[in-house]
Amino acid sequence: MFTGIIEETGTLCEMKKGRVSAQATIRCHKILEGTKVGDSIAVNGICLTVTSLSKDSFTADVMAETMRRSSLSDLKVPGRVNLERAMAADGRFGGHIVSGHIDGTGKITEIRQEENAVWYTVAAQEHLLRYLVEKGSVALDGISLTVAGVTEQDFQVSVIPHTRQETALAEKKPGSILNIECDVVGKYIEKLLQGKNSRKPQSRITESFLMEHGFC
Repeated sequence: MFTGIIEETGTLCEMKKGRVSAQATIRCHKILEGTKVGDSIAVNGICLTVTSLSKDSFTADVMAETMRRSSLSDLKVPGRVNLERAMAADGRFGGHIVSGHIDGTGKITEIRQEENAVWYTVAAQEHLLRYLVEKGSVALDGISLTVAGVTEQDFQVSVIPHTRQETALAEKKPGSILNIECDVVGKYIEKLLQGKNSRKPQSRITESFLMEHGFC
């Protein structure tokens, strides 16, 4: 589990692509402290497993489903990426619950300055927008952000200077693709409600039952 608080930005220095999967190598420093093979690291919000380590980089395998769902296949080499290690059991919960499982992608359609804040408008598909609510949480490229507004076509977030400086968001422009992970709570609630409705028990009271017991 992650929190959406970016620890460091690294550099995607190599991307070996297969037919539908890939192997990514990322150069970084802070993230490597205490990291072992098998640990999880969120790369632009994508939970990847470390398969090998060097003194200044780590490598991770990227399966086909991740390539299809995320913007990883569109990243340039070298490219700046947001990094976060999985949350330690005794860590502080600074953002919101982030699983590292990308729901889909969105496209930045507008960036505008408002004094010390920068507003990003992101177009997304309906199946993603349905889980976004005003003042709720969303992870964009792994960054925990608050949704400022939602329409039928897009949503907005307002970003402070510190977040832009400490993440790769400052390099994004209109047309850039972002990974989106919606708040997992909404998805669980929807699933539970669907399950309840689909398993609604059939009534045992039928016309023949009533006739048999003298009600007709």
